[in-house]
Order: sequence, then structure tokens, then C-alpha cells
Amino acid sequence: MADGNVEDSIYPIAVLIDELRNEDVALRLNSIKKLSTIALALGVERTRNELIPFLTDTIYDEDEVLLALAEQLGNFTPLVGGSDHVYVLLAPLESLATVEETVVRDKAVESLRNIAVEHKPKDLESHFVPLVKRLSQGDWFTSRTSACGLFSVCYARVNPNVKSELRNHYKMLCNDDTPMVRRAAAGKLGEFAKVCDGDQVKADLIPSFTSLAGDDQDSVRLLTVEASIAIAGLLNTTEIEDLLMPTIRAVMQDKSWRVRYMVADKFTQLQKAVKFDITKNDLVNAYHHLLRDAEAEVRAAAAHKVKDFCEALPKDCQEQVLMNSILPCVKELVNDPNQHVKSALASTIMGLSNILGRDGTIEHLLPLFLTQLKDECPEVRLNIISNLECVNKVIGVSQLSQSLLPAIVDLAEDTKWRVRLAIIEYIPLLAGQLGIEFFNEKLNNLCMAWLSDSVFAIREAATKNLKKLVEEFGSEWAQNTLMPKVLNMSRNQNYLHRLTTLFAINVLASVCGKELASKTILPVIINLGGDSVPNVRFNVAKTLLQLEPNFEDSDLQSKVKPCLEKLTTDTDVDVRFFAVEAIDGIKQARGNNW
Repeated sequence: MADGNVEDSIYPIAVLIDELRNEDVALRLNSIKKLSTIALALGVERTRNELIPFLTDTIYDEDEVLLALAEQLGNFTPLVGGSDHVYVLLAPLESLATVEETVVRDKAVESLRNIAVEHKPKDLESHFVPLVKRLSQGDWFTSRTSACGLFSVCYARVNPNVKSELRNHYKMLCNDDTPMVRRAAAGKLGEFAKVCDGDQVKADLIPSFTSLAGDDQDSVRLLTVEASIAIAGLLNTTEIEDLLMPTIRAVMQDKSWRVRYMVADKFTQLQKAVKFDITKNDLVNAYHHLLRDAEAEVRAAAAHKVKDFCEALPKDCQEQVLMNSILPCVKELVNDPNQHVKSALASTIMGLSNILGRDGTIEHLLPLFLTQLKDECPEVRLNIISNLECVNKVIGVSQLSQSLLPAIVDLAEDTKWRVRLAIIEYIPLLAGQLGIEFFNEKLNNLCMAWLSDSVFAIREAATKNLKKLVEEFGSEWAQNTLMPKVLNMSRNQNYLHRLTTLFAINVLASVCGKELASKTILPVIINLGGDSVPNVRFNVAKTLLQLEPNFEDSDLQSKVKPCLEKLTTDTDVDVRFFAVEAIDGIKQARGNNW
């Protein structure tokens, strides 16, 4: 009996070892994903003494297996006995942090960061810090890049002597011969600076920052932008001006567009970090240059920050800076040859109206909005229409309609059907921005005119549009305003318009209720069942099937059934087919007695 218990307790680890050595990668991966189950079966002591050493010795596998292992070990602390024994997980994770595949290393570092906080201070100094030192002095660049992400998680909880050693190791990594290591060090510099004291940052980390910002690799230099934001947040204005700004100025004018792009992308964060005086003296001019950069990617990133940059300016100079420095650039960007630049600007330009006020918006911004509304790029038009509410709050709907509505109407009646189609998609958005009264007065007739367009794609889009408008304005508006006009089209001499009536009814019936469906909609459909055009008649059959849930039993028996039975004897084969299909569909929904 005792021997049987021993065999049972050994069985899980035997299965694990067997599967981990299996030639089938899927089996090995499955085994790794079950590590927590195996560890629970073994207990904390055998997990520490048998499982972890075994895993440490077998880290020579496919990347996907190693990735799964790195992820599992990050959650293994309770399975090895908690914080008293968490350090036993360091050995396999250290090996994983040195492998060639980046995603495995990154996952191993992530797991090491997770378990670092679970170490007791003495274990941190005796086990975790030596691991960081070993990695930072490794022969292969892979271990040194991994080390960069581990300094910040252990630094705050060690004694001053160890802190000094860690700073020295980090400085060595910042000056490493391998660009990949310097890149990793630059990427984590800001994070490390946040856990260091102010004096240590100034003495040890700012020289490293300056060195990295002047690196010969642009992939290193661009990462110092984020580091500069973190470091600036730790210094006062005088220190920023003396220690950081000379380097930041050089980075802003970097010869590499990728570095300037990063500056533009992080510009508002940098603006908040360096305080008002430096913003007025340095950043306004730098931002002006970024908006006029030779590279479209840089201009687009800068244009995207126009609103946030201007809103964060000191109130005493906000409007002056906008008028003198920013607005001239904005006027140029409205006609930029690159559509991504124009689109980025269109997504934020409306926000400037709050700063300029009513008169300034009417004089300076409305002409730019009009230009962008007529832009050939649909994303530019969409971004303008999506943000009309910002302008509406400043200048009022009356002024807005006088200025911009004519441009929207022009687009809606454009001779090119693709232009008309583009504006249709924006109308529900516009309706929501401007309200029901304005819509009924200015845009309702336009939407109804699209239902009679000569191009099917326009009629189809206009029909779908109606549903979005009903969702915006409610079913009461649909019953009182929309439905009468839609039903009136059923008497049009052009069969295409009569077809559109059926399409519109299909869309609107679900929001109009059973009473309106029976009393108003059904008679129109039944009447169209006798239409002279087969296309209309078979669409009547399809519509009756689709609207079946909206009709009472009495209406189905007295009106729908006779109409469909008549259509089953129609001279047109398609009409007969859809009529039979409708009858079968309604029988299935209501029962065979129908």
C-alpha cells in the first residue's frame, strides 16, 4: 500500500518529464501550461527541490515553449512557498532572460519584475541584486538588455552601498558597445530616474542621458525623449534649464526624422514637464518648426497635438501665441499635400475655437473648416463633421448653419455620386451634433432627396441612414416626420422609387410599433403587391416575411395571406418563388395553422 502511494506521488513528475522530453512540441507546450497543476500535486517542497531545478536544466527548447514557461514562472510564488522561498524562481528566469528570442526575454523580465516585489529585503540583496549584476555583465548583449528592465524594481529597497553599485552598473549599460543594450538602457532610463534621489539623478543619470541623446544611433536617441520627460518632472525650473534644456534643444532639431517624430508625439507631455517659462522661451518656437517639418510623419504628429499644446499654454499668452505662431502654420497644414497631416489636423483644429472665442473662430477658423469640408480625403471631412459640436458651443447653431451648411449641401448634391455617398454617412453624426429642430428645417429634405437618387448605392445608403436617424431622434419623430414622406414615395411613377419605399419600410418598421405597422404600413405594402413591375412584387413578398413579427394574427389572415397566395400564381417565376418562401417562413414562425 505504501509503495502504491509513492508511485502515485511520483506519477505527476514522471508524466511531466516524459512530456517535456517528447519530440512533439505541442505535448511539451501542453506540459508547460500545466506546470501549476503539477506543482500543486507535488507540494511546495518538492516543487522547490525537484521541479524548479529540472526546469532550469532543460531550458533548451522551441521559443513558444520557453515563452509559456517564462509566463508561468511569474505566477509561481505561492507554489514554491511564498515570499520566504520566491528566490528559487530566479535561476530559471535568469536563463530565460538571456535567450536569443526577444519575446521570451521580455516575458522573463516581466516575470522577474513581478516576483521582485515579493522578495524580502534581505533576499533582494542576497539573491535578486546579484542576478541583476550578472545579467548586466553578461557576455552576450541579450542578458545586458534584459538587465536594464530590472534596476528600477529593486533599487528603492536596498541599502545605500548597493544603490551606488546599481547606479554604476546602469551607467556602464548606458555606455555599452552594443546599440541594442544602449537602446534598452535609454528606454528604461526615465523609469530608473523616478526611483533615484534628486542628487543622484543629477550626478549620475543626467550625464548618461546626455550621452544617450547624442548617440550615433537614432533608435537610441529617440528613446531619450521619454526619459527627458521623466527626468524633468524630478527637477526645478532652474535645474531643467541648466541641465536638460541644452540636450532637449538638440534633440528637437535632430537630423533624424524618427527622433523629431518622437519629440512631436510626446510634445505635450514634455510641455507639462518643463514648466511655463521654458515653454514660452523654447517650446513654442520648437513646436512651430515641428509643424513645418520637412517630413509628413512629423507634421502629422505635431498637428495632432495642436489643441492640447495650445490649451496647456499659460493663459496670459495663450491667444497671442496661437495667433502669431500656431495659426499661420495651421493655415498652411490645411492644404498640406499629405492626407495624413490634414486628417490629423482636422481631428483637433475644432478645439481651438474655445481659445479664440466667437469672433476669432468666425474670422480665422471657419474658412479653414470650409476648406477641410471640401477636402478630397473622406477622413478629413469626417473628422471635421465629428467635431462640429465644439464650434457649435462657441459660435451657435445659427452662425454654424450660415457658414458650413452650404458647403455640406454642396457636397450632398455633388455631381460625383461617390462624393454624395461620402456625405450621407456623416449626416446622422451631424444630426446628433446639431439637434432635431435644425435637422428638420435644414437637412430633412436632403435625406429624402437621396432616397430618389438615380444611383442605387446612394438610395441604399440613404435607406440605412434613416435607421441611424431614428436611433438618434426616436420613434415618435419617425412616425410623425419620416414615415409620411417615405410612404408617399409608393405612388411615384418611377418603379425604383417604389422599390426604395419597400427598402425603407424594412428598415423603419422595427422602430414604428405594431399599430403603425398594421394601420399605415401594411396597406401600402399590400397595394404594391399589385404593382406592374415584377421586381416590386417579389420585394413585397420579401418585405411581408421580414415584417411578420410586427403584424397581428388578424392582419396576417385577412390581408397578408390573400396577398401572398395571389403572388404564388404570378406570371413571373421570381415573384412566385419569393411568395412561396414568405408563406413557408410565416408558417414556421406562426405555426402551420396559419
